[in-house]
Amino acid sequence: MNTEQSETQSLQWFKSSHSGGEGGECIEVAPTPATIHIRDSKAPAHGSLTVHSTTWAAFLDLARRA
Repeated sequence: MNTEQSETQSLQWFKSSHSGGEGGECIEVAPTPATIHIRDSKAPAHGSLTVHSTTWAAFLDLARRA
């Protein structure tokens, strides 16, 4: 097992409170002090995307404006 895979398995993942139980498309996020890990909740084994926390904050700001 590589270090990256081991690290993402030990993260605390959570889905948005807007996610319903009826399926659909959803992501999970796992925040750390410096980074935010993002993955597909239906296919977590496919890997994750990691962005800097300031990048995530900017994304959320834009999403709220939409």
